[in-house]
Amino acid sequence: MSCFTGRVVVITGAASGIGRALAQQLAARGARLALSDINAEGLRETLNSLSPVGEARTYLVDVSKRDAVFAHADAVKHDFGTAHFVINNAGATVVGTVAHLSIEEIEWQLGINLWGVIYGSKAFLPGLLAQREGCIVNISSVFGLVGFPLQGAYNISKFGVRGLTECLWTELEGTGVRAVCVHPGGIKTAIDKAGRRCAASGVEESTFDVMARDMLITPPADCAANIIAGVERGKRRIVTGHKSTSLFWLSRLLPNTYPRLLKALSGKGWPPSPT
Repeated sequence: MSCFTGRVVVITGAASGIGRALAQQLAARGARLALSDINAEGLRETLNSLSPVGEARTYLVDVSKRDAVFAHADAVKHDFGTAHFVINNAGATVVGTVAHLSIEEIEWQLGINLWGVIYGSKAFLPGLLAQREGCIVNISSVFGLVGFPLQGAYNISKFGVRGLTECLWTELEGTGVRAVCVHPGGIKTAIDKAGRRCAASGVEESTFDVMARDMLITPPADCAANIIAGVERGKRRIVTGHKSTSLFWLSRLLPNTYPRLLKALSGKGWPPSPT
C-alpha cells in the first residue's frame, strides 16, 4: 500500500500539467483528492480522467486571494474531515527583464507563485499540526536554484518558495508534519503559453518557442511519478525533470559563476540577450 492510500490530498493547480498528472496517479493509489484551480473546464477534464478507485472533489480557487484559500481549507475540512497532504502546485510565469516589468506584473506573479504557497501552507498547517500528521509539498523550480534572465519575477517567487520550505524543515521537527521542496526542471506543460509576456522586454515570441522546444521536454506524468516516489521515500528535496540535476549541481558548485554556463546548458538561442 502507498502512504497515500485512503489519505486526503489537496492539490492546487490541478486543471492541467503537473497538477493533473499528480491527481491521476494519486487517484490510482486510492487517495482522496481535493482538487482546485481557477480553470473550471480543466478541472472537469481532470476529474473525468481519474481512476474510480478514490474519491475526488473539485473546487474553484484563486490561490492569489487569501480569503479564497482559507475558505478552501474550511471546505476541505467540511467535505473530507481533514487533510493529510497539501501540494501547493499552482503556478504561472511572466517573462521580461526586471527593468521592463511593471510593478503590477511582478505583483501578479508573486500573488500566484509565492503568496499562493504561503496562503496554502498557513491555511492547512494548523490542522496538520493538531493531528500531528501530514505533509506540505511546495513546488519551487530549478529557477528557485539559479537566477535566470527574463525570469526575474518567477525567480523571486520560486526562491521564496524554497526559503519558506527549507525554514519549515527545521520548524516542523518533532511535530509529525514535514515539508518537501520540489524543483522541477523543463517539464512539458503549457506554462510558456499560459503565462504573461512583458511587451516592453523587446524579446521576440520565437525566442520562447526555442526555449519551449529545447527545455520543456519531460512529460508531466514523469515529474508527478518522481514527486510521489520522493514523498513516499521521505525526501526533503525532490529535483526532477529535464536539466534539473545539472542546474542543481551548477548552483551548488559554481554559485557565483554559473550565469556564464546557462546559455550552453539551456540550448541554442537561449537565454537571449535582454534589451
